[in-house]
Amino acid sequence: MRAMDGMSATGGVNAVTDVNAAGSLSTAGGMSDVNAAEGLSTAGGMSAMSDVNAVEGLSAAGGVNVASRPVRMAVLGAADIARRRMLPAMTRAAGVEPVVVAGRRPAETGRLAAEFGVEAAGDYETALLRDDVEAVYLPLPNALHAPWAERALRAGRHVLVEKPLTTCAADTARLQRLADERGLVLMEAMMFVHHAQHEEVRRLLDGGALGTPLAFTAAFTVPPRDPGDIRYRADLGGGALLDTGVYPLRAAQHLLGGDLEVLGAVLRCGDEVDVGGAALLVSPRGVTAQVEFGFDRPYRCSYEIRGSRGGLLLDRAFTPPADLTPVARRTGLDGRTDDLPLRADDQFAALLRSFARAVRTGERHGDAAASLAQARLVDRIRETARRVPA
Repeated sequence: MRAMDGMSATGGVNAVTDVNAAGSLSTAGGMSDVNAAEGLSTAGGMSAMSDVNAVEGLSAAGGVNVASRPVRMAVLGAADIARRRMLPAMTRAAGVEPVVVAGRRPAETGRLAAEFGVEAAGDYETALLRDDVEAVYLPLPNALHAPWAERALRAGRHVLVEKPLTTCAADTARLQRLADERGLVLMEAMMFVHHAQHEEVRRLLDGGALGTPLAFTAAFTVPPRDPGDIRYRADLGGGALLDTGVYPLRAAQHLLGGDLEVLGAVLRCGDEVDVGGAALLVSPRGVTAQVEFGFDRPYRCSYEIRGSRGGLLLDRAFTPPADLTPVARRTGLDGRTDDLPLRADDQFAALLRSFARAVRTGERHGDAAASLAQARLVDRIRETARRVPA
Protein backbone atom coordinates (compact mmCIF):
# COMPACT_ATOMS: atom_id res chain seq x y z
CA MET A 1 0.00 0.00 0.00
CA ARG A 2 0.99 3.57 -0.39
CA ALA A 3 0.04 5.66 2.61
CA MET A 4 0.42 9.23 3.66
CA ASP A 5 2.72 10.21 6.52
CA GLY A 6 2.47 13.62 8.15
CA MET A 7 -1.05 14.44 6.99
CA SER A 8 -2.39 17.69 8.36
CA ALA A 9 -5.80 18.02 9.97
CA THR A 10 -7.03 19.80 6.87
CA GLY A 11 -6.05 17.07 4.47
CA GLY A 12 -2.63 18.28 3.33
CA VAL A 13 0.10 15.74 2.70
CA ASN A 14 3.73 16.12 3.61
CA ALA A 15 5.31 12.79 2.74
CA VAL A 16 4.64 9.45 1.14
CA THR A 17 5.61 6.08 2.51
CA ASP A 18 5.00 2.54 1.32
CA VAL A 19 3.34 0.13 3.69
CA ASN A 20 2.25 -3.46 3.34
CA ALA A 21 -0.53 -3.51 5.91
CA ALA A 22 -3.61 -5.60 5.27
CA GLY A 23 -7.17 -4.77 6.20
CA SER A 24 -9.42 -1.75 6.04
CA LEU A 25 -10.73 1.22 7.94
CA SER A 26 -14.17 0.17 6.74
CA THR A 27 -15.78 -2.45 8.97
CA ALA A 28 -17.68 -3.87 6.04
CA GLY A 29 -14.51 -5.25 4.47
CA GLY A 30 -10.75 -5.24 4.10
CA MET A 31 -8.83 -2.83 1.92
CA SER A 32 -5.82 -3.65 -0.16
CA ASP A 33 -5.21 -0.56 -2.25
CA VAL A 34 -3.97 2.79 -0.99
CA ASN A 35 -2.56 5.46 -3.27
CA ALA A 36 -0.68 8.70 -2.76
CA ALA A 37 -2.20 12.15 -2.62
CA GLU A 38 -0.45 15.47 -3.06
CA GLY A 39 -0.85 18.50 -0.83
CA LEU A 40 -4.18 20.23 -1.42
CA SER A 41 -5.59 23.61 -0.48
CA THR A 42 -7.53 24.01 2.75
CA ALA A 43 -9.81 26.97 2.13
CA GLY A 44 -13.45 26.72 3.03
CA GLY A 45 -16.17 26.86 5.59
CA MET A 46 -19.50 25.08 5.80
CA SER A 47 -23.00 25.28 4.43
CA ALA A 48 -25.05 22.26 5.45
CA MET A 49 -28.60 20.99 5.22
CA SER A 50 -30.58 21.56 8.38
CA ASP A 51 -32.78 18.51 8.87
CA VAL A 52 -30.82 15.64 10.37
CA ASN A 53 -34.04 13.75 11.01
CA ALA A 54 -35.14 13.86 7.35
CA VAL A 55 -35.45 10.56 5.54
CA GLU A 56 -31.94 9.61 4.38
CA GLY A 57 -32.84 6.56 2.27
CA LEU A 58 -34.82 6.97 -0.95
CA SER A 59 -36.16 4.54 -3.50
CA ALA A 60 -35.57 4.99 -7.19
CA ALA A 61 -39.22 5.91 -7.62
CA GLY A 62 -40.17 9.57 -7.76
CA GLY A 63 -40.25 12.57 -10.02
CA VAL A 64 -36.99 11.65 -11.76
CA ASN A 65 -36.29 8.24 -13.25
CA VAL A 66 -32.66 7.88 -12.25
CA ALA A 67 -32.42 4.53 -14.03
CA SER A 68 -32.91 6.22 -17.40
CA ARG A 69 -29.72 8.26 -17.02
CA PRO A 70 -27.41 6.43 -14.61
CA VAL A 71 -24.57 8.27 -12.91
CA ARG A 72 -21.29 7.02 -14.38
CA MET A 73 -18.85 6.28 -11.57
CA ALA A 74 -15.17 5.59 -11.02
CA VAL A 75 -14.08 3.48 -8.06
CA LEU A 76 -10.80 4.78 -6.66
CA GLY A 77 -9.24 1.85 -4.85
CA ALA A 78 -9.47 -1.91 -5.30
CA ALA A 79 -10.69 -2.28 -1.73
CA ASP A 80 -12.35 -5.37 -0.33
CA ILE A 81 -15.52 -3.44 0.46
CA ALA A 82 -15.65 -2.32 -3.17
CA ARG A 83 -15.27 -5.89 -4.39
CA ARG A 84 -17.63 -7.57 -1.93
CA ARG A 85 -20.27 -4.90 -1.42
CA MET A 86 -20.24 -1.73 -3.46
CA LEU A 87 -19.44 -2.94 -6.97
CA PRO A 88 -22.04 -5.74 -6.77
CA ALA A 89 -24.56 -3.16 -5.54
CA MET A 90 -23.64 -0.84 -8.41
CA THR A 91 -24.52 -3.57 -10.90
CA ARG A 92 -28.02 -4.00 -9.45
CA ALA A 93 -28.92 -0.51 -8.19
CA ALA A 94 -31.00 1.76 -10.37
CA GLY A 95 -29.27 5.01 -11.20
CA VAL A 96 -25.54 4.24 -11.16
CA GLU A 97 -23.13 2.62 -13.59
CA PRO A 98 -19.51 1.73 -12.74
CA VAL A 99 -17.17 2.44 -15.65
CA VAL A 100 -13.64 2.16 -14.23
CA VAL A 101 -11.75 0.85 -11.21
CA ALA A 102 -8.40 2.41 -10.32
CA GLY A 103 -5.74 0.75 -8.24
CA ARG A 104 -2.01 0.67 -7.63
CA ARG A 105 -1.62 -3.07 -8.18
CA PRO A 106 -2.26 -3.74 -11.89
CA ALA A 107 -2.97 -7.47 -11.62
CA GLU A 108 -5.40 -7.12 -8.73
CA THR A 109 -7.11 -4.10 -10.28
CA GLY A 110 -7.39 -5.87 -13.63
CA ARG A 111 -9.03 -8.92 -12.06
CA LEU A 112 -11.51 -6.73 -10.21
CA ALA A 113 -12.34 -4.74 -13.33
CA ALA A 114 -12.82 -7.91 -15.37
CA GLU A 115 -15.08 -9.41 -12.70
CA PHE A 116 -17.50 -6.51 -13.00
CA GLY A 117 -17.08 -5.72 -16.69
CA VAL A 118 -15.47 -2.30 -16.28
CA GLU A 119 -12.16 -0.79 -17.34
CA ALA A 120 -9.04 -0.71 -15.18
CA ALA A 121 -6.81 2.30 -14.52
CA GLY A 122 -3.36 2.29 -13.01
CA ASP A 123 -3.79 5.46 -10.99
CA TYR A 124 -6.61 7.42 -9.38
CA GLU A 125 -6.00 10.68 -11.23
CA THR A 126 -6.44 9.06 -14.63
CA ALA A 127 -9.73 7.47 -13.56
CA LEU A 128 -11.35 10.54 -12.02
CA LEU A 129 -10.41 12.78 -14.98
CA ARG A 130 -11.97 10.52 -17.61
CA ASP A 131 -14.55 12.27 -19.76
CA ASP A 132 -17.12 9.54 -19.10
CA VAL A 133 -16.86 9.79 -15.29
CA GLU A 134 -19.37 11.97 -13.44
CA ALA A 135 -18.76 10.76 -9.89
CA VAL A 136 -16.25 8.84 -7.82
CA TYR A 137 -16.54 6.38 -4.96
CA LEU A 138 -13.67 6.49 -2.45
CA PRO A 139 -13.12 3.32 -0.37
CA LEU A 140 -9.71 4.52 0.84
CA PRO A 141 -8.20 4.62 4.34
CA ASN A 142 -9.70 7.37 6.46
CA ALA A 143 -6.69 9.69 6.26
CA LEU A 144 -6.97 9.76 2.46
CA HIS A 145 -10.67 10.64 2.33
CA ALA A 146 -10.24 14.41 2.59
CA PRO A 147 -7.41 14.90 0.05
CA TRP A 148 -8.94 12.66 -2.60
CA ALA A 149 -12.46 13.97 -2.06
CA GLU A 150 -11.12 17.50 -2.49
CA ARG A 151 -9.25 16.55 -5.63
CA ALA A 152 -12.37 14.97 -7.11
CA LEU A 153 -14.56 17.97 -6.22
CA ARG A 154 -12.07 20.38 -7.76
CA ALA A 155 -12.17 18.23 -10.90
CA GLY A 156 -15.94 18.72 -11.03
CA ARG A 157 -16.90 15.23 -9.88
CA HIS A 158 -19.62 14.24 -7.43
CA VAL A 159 -18.19 12.19 -4.56
CA LEU A 160 -19.39 9.24 -2.48
CA VAL A 161 -16.93 8.62 0.38
CA GLU A 162 -16.73 5.63 2.68
CA LYS A 163 -17.47 6.43 6.30
CA PRO A 164 -16.26 8.48 8.03
CA LEU A 165 -16.38 11.25 5.46
CA THR A 166 -13.20 12.72 6.97
CA THR A 167 -11.28 12.33 10.21
CA CYS A 168 -12.41 15.64 11.76
CA ALA A 169 -15.28 18.11 11.66
CA ALA A 170 -13.12 20.90 10.21
CA ASP A 171 -12.34 18.86 7.10
CA THR A 172 -15.94 17.73 6.77
CA ALA A 173 -17.20 21.33 6.93
CA ARG A 174 -14.55 22.53 4.48
CA LEU A 175 -15.35 19.90 1.88
CA GLN A 176 -19.10 20.38 2.24
CA ARG A 177 -18.59 24.08 1.61
CA LEU A 178 -16.53 23.30 -1.49
CA ALA A 179 -19.19 20.91 -2.80
CA ASP A 180 -21.93 23.50 -2.20
CA GLU A 181 -19.94 26.22 -3.97
CA ARG A 182 -19.48 24.00 -7.01
CA GLY A 183 -22.98 22.56 -7.07
CA LEU A 184 -21.71 19.03 -6.47
CA VAL A 185 -22.89 16.18 -4.27
CA LEU A 186 -20.59 15.05 -1.46
CA MET A 187 -22.10 12.13 0.43
CA GLU A 188 -20.85 9.89 3.21
CA ALA A 189 -21.46 6.19 2.54
CA MET A 190 -23.15 5.55 5.89
CA MET A 191 -25.21 2.84 4.26
CA PHE A 192 -27.13 1.52 7.26
CA VAL A 193 -29.31 4.65 7.59
CA HIS A 194 -30.66 3.91 4.10
CA HIS A 195 -32.07 0.54 5.19
CA ALA A 196 -35.85 0.56 5.51
CA GLN A 197 -35.78 -1.05 8.97
CA HIS A 198 -34.64 2.17 10.65
CA GLU A 199 -37.46 4.21 9.15
CA GLU A 200 -39.91 1.59 10.43
CA VAL A 201 -38.36 1.83 13.89
CA ARG A 202 -38.59 5.60 13.77
CA ARG A 203 -42.24 5.46 12.74
CA LEU A 204 -42.96 3.24 15.75
CA LEU A 205 -41.07 5.65 17.98
CA ASP A 206 -42.74 8.75 16.58
CA GLY A 207 -46.14 7.06 16.74
CA GLY A 208 -45.86 6.53 20.49
CA ALA A 209 -45.53 2.74 20.44
CA LEU A 210 -42.91 2.96 23.20
CA GLY A 211 -44.37 5.96 24.98
CA THR A 212 -42.01 8.77 25.88
CA PRO A 213 -38.43 7.90 24.82
CA LEU A 214 -36.15 7.69 27.85
CA ALA A 215 -32.93 5.91 26.88
CA PHE A 216 -31.06 4.60 23.86
CA THR A 217 -28.18 2.13 23.84
CA ALA A 218 -26.18 0.93 20.84
CA ALA A 219 -23.07 -1.14 20.22
CA PHE A 220 -20.93 -2.07 17.28
CA THR A 221 -17.99 -4.19 18.38
CA VAL A 222 -15.86 -6.80 16.63
CA PRO A 223 -13.05 -9.14 17.74
CA PRO A 224 -9.40 -8.07 17.43
CA ARG A 225 -7.93 -7.77 13.94
CA ASP A 226 -4.65 -9.04 12.59
CA PRO A 227 -1.82 -6.95 14.10
CA GLY A 228 -0.93 -5.66 10.63
CA ASP A 229 -4.43 -4.34 9.96
CA ILE A 230 -4.40 -0.66 9.02
CA ARG A 231 -7.09 0.04 11.60
CA TYR A 232 -4.16 0.08 14.04
CA ARG A 233 -2.30 2.76 12.03
CA ALA A 234 -2.62 6.30 13.40
CA ASP A 235 -1.17 7.85 10.24
CA LEU A 236 -3.92 6.24 8.15
CA GLY A 237 -6.71 7.49 10.38
CA GLY A 238 -7.20 4.27 12.30
CA GLY A 239 -8.89 3.65 15.61
CA ALA A 240 -12.14 2.13 16.81
CA LEU A 241 -13.96 5.44 17.25
CA LEU A 242 -13.69 6.24 13.53
CA ASP A 243 -14.12 2.63 12.44
CA THR A 244 -17.01 1.24 14.50
CA GLY A 245 -17.92 4.13 16.80
CA VAL A 246 -19.53 6.21 14.07
CA TYR A 247 -22.25 3.58 13.59
CA PRO A 248 -23.87 3.79 17.05
CA LEU A 249 -23.29 7.54 17.10
CA ARG A 250 -25.11 7.94 13.78
CA ALA A 251 -27.91 5.65 14.97
CA ALA A 252 -28.40 7.86 18.03
CA GLN A 253 -28.57 10.93 15.79
CA HIS A 254 -30.91 9.22 13.37
CA LEU A 255 -33.44 8.33 16.06
CA LEU A 256 -32.98 11.05 18.69
CA GLY A 257 -31.91 14.05 16.60
CA GLY A 258 -28.64 15.65 15.60
CA ASP A 259 -28.19 18.01 18.54
CA LEU A 260 -26.76 15.51 21.02
CA GLU A 261 -24.35 16.54 23.75
CA VAL A 262 -21.43 14.41 24.90
CA LEU A 263 -21.47 14.03 28.69
CA GLY A 264 -18.48 11.74 29.00
CA ALA A 265 -16.41 9.13 27.21
CA VAL A 266 -13.70 6.54 27.71
CA LEU A 267 -11.21 5.40 25.07
CA ARG A 268 -9.13 2.24 25.50
CA CYS A 269 -5.85 2.99 23.78
CA GLY A 270 -3.32 0.66 22.22
CA ASP A 271 0.14 1.53 20.93
CA GLU A 272 -1.08 4.00 18.29
CA VAL A 273 -4.87 4.22 18.29
CA ASP A 274 -7.94 3.65 20.40
CA VAL A 275 -9.14 0.05 20.15
CA GLY A 276 -12.42 0.44 22.00
CA GLY A 277 -14.51 2.79 24.02
CA ALA A 278 -17.86 4.09 25.13
CA ALA A 279 -19.64 7.41 25.41
CA LEU A 280 -22.67 8.86 27.17
CA LEU A 281 -24.71 11.49 25.36
CA VAL A 282 -27.97 13.33 26.01
CA SER A 283 -30.57 14.98 23.81
CA PRO A 284 -32.15 18.38 24.57
CA ARG A 285 -35.22 16.51 25.85
CA GLY A 286 -33.14 14.53 28.30
CA VAL A 287 -33.04 11.22 26.45
CA THR A 288 -29.75 9.50 27.23
CA ALA A 289 -27.72 7.62 24.64
CA GLN A 290 -25.00 5.12 25.59
CA VAL A 291 -22.79 3.91 22.76
CA GLU A 292 -20.13 1.20 22.80
CA PHE A 293 -17.59 0.47 20.08
CA GLY A 294 -14.35 -1.37 19.53
CA PHE A 295 -12.35 -4.06 17.83
CA ASP A 296 -11.20 -5.61 21.08
CA ARG A 297 -14.27 -7.59 22.17
CA PRO A 298 -16.96 -10.02 20.97
CA TYR A 299 -19.21 -9.13 18.06
CA ARG A 300 -22.23 -6.95 18.78
CA CYS A 301 -24.29 -5.02 16.26
CA SER A 302 -27.49 -3.75 17.84
CA TYR A 303 -29.41 -0.90 19.36
CA GLU A 304 -32.26 -0.63 21.87
CA ILE A 305 -34.71 2.13 22.66
CA ARG A 306 -36.52 2.20 25.99
CA GLY A 307 -39.55 4.35 26.68
CA SER A 308 -42.27 4.85 29.26
CA ARG A 309 -44.40 2.10 27.67
CA GLY A 310 -41.75 -0.44 26.74
CA GLY A 311 -38.59 -1.12 24.78
CA LEU A 312 -37.51 -2.16 21.29
CA LEU A 313 -34.34 -4.10 20.44
CA LEU A 314 -32.96 -4.36 16.91
CA ASP A 315 -30.15 -6.84 16.24
CA ARG A 316 -27.97 -6.82 13.09
CA ALA A 317 -28.73 -3.11 13.07
CA PHE A 318 -25.74 -1.98 11.01
CA THR A 319 -24.83 -4.94 8.77
CA PRO A 320 -28.00 -6.81 7.72
CA PRO A 321 -27.67 -8.91 4.55
CA ALA A 322 -29.98 -7.82 1.76
CA ASP A 323 -32.05 -11.01 2.01
CA LEU A 324 -32.46 -10.86 5.80
CA THR A 325 -35.91 -10.09 7.19
CA PRO A 326 -35.06 -7.97 10.24
CA VAL A 327 -36.91 -8.61 13.47
CA ALA A 328 -37.40 -6.01 16.19
CA ARG A 329 -38.13 -7.40 19.65
CA ARG A 330 -40.59 -5.33 21.64
CA THR A 331 -40.78 -5.64 25.42
CA GLY A 332 -43.76 -4.36 27.38
CA LEU A 333 -43.88 -3.00 30.90
CA ASP A 334 -45.01 -6.44 32.07
CA GLY A 335 -41.85 -8.01 30.64
CA ARG A 336 -43.62 -9.86 27.86
CA THR A 337 -41.99 -9.76 24.43
CA ASP A 338 -43.19 -10.01 20.86
CA ASP A 339 -41.25 -10.00 17.62
CA LEU A 340 -42.04 -7.51 14.86
CA PRO A 341 -40.83 -8.57 11.39
CA LEU A 342 -39.49 -5.61 9.41
CA ARG A 343 -38.91 -5.26 5.70
CA ALA A 344 -35.81 -6.78 4.09
CA ASP A 345 -33.74 -4.25 2.18
CA ASP A 346 -30.45 -3.86 0.34
CA GLN A 347 -28.80 -0.96 2.14
CA PHE A 348 -25.92 -0.66 -0.34
CA ALA A 349 -28.29 -0.41 -3.31
CA ALA A 350 -30.50 2.00 -1.35
CA LEU A 351 -27.48 4.21 -0.63
CA LEU A 352 -26.54 4.27 -4.31
CA ARG A 353 -30.10 5.15 -5.35
CA SER A 354 -30.08 8.02 -2.87
CA PHE A 355 -26.73 9.23 -4.20
CA ALA A 356 -27.96 9.04 -7.80
CA ARG A 357 -31.12 11.00 -6.98
CA ALA A 358 -29.04 13.66 -5.23
CA VAL A 359 -26.83 13.98 -8.31
CA ARG A 360 -29.74 14.13 -10.75
CA THR A 361 -32.22 16.22 -8.72
CA GLY A 362 -30.18 18.07 -6.10
CA GLU A 363 -32.23 16.50 -3.28
CA ARG A 364 -30.01 16.15 -0.22
CA HIS A 365 -32.41 15.10 2.57
CA GLY A 366 -30.24 16.10 5.50
CA ASP A 367 -27.26 13.85 4.82
CA ALA A 368 -24.76 16.73 4.90
CA ALA A 369 -25.99 18.00 8.26
CA ALA A 370 -25.99 14.49 9.69
CA SER A 371 -22.40 13.87 8.58
CA LEU A 372 -21.20 17.15 10.06
CA ALA A 373 -23.04 16.57 13.35
CA GLN A 374 -21.50 13.10 13.54
CA ALA A 375 -18.01 14.50 12.91
CA ARG A 376 -18.51 17.04 15.68
CA LEU A 377 -19.53 14.30 18.11
CA VAL A 378 -16.39 12.35 17.20
CA ASP A 379 -14.27 15.45 17.80
CA ARG A 380 -15.95 16.07 21.14
CA ILE A 381 -15.43 12.49 22.28
CA ARG A 382 -11.74 12.75 21.38
CA GLU A 383 -11.43 16.04 23.27
CA THR A 384 -13.17 14.93 26.47
CA ALA A 385 -12.49 11.19 26.72
CA ARG A 386 -10.63 9.64 29.58
CA ARG A 387 -7.94 7.48 28.03
CA VAL A 388 -7.05 4.17 29.64
CA PRO A 389 -4.54 1.54 28.48
CA ALA A 390 -5.93 -1.36 26.48
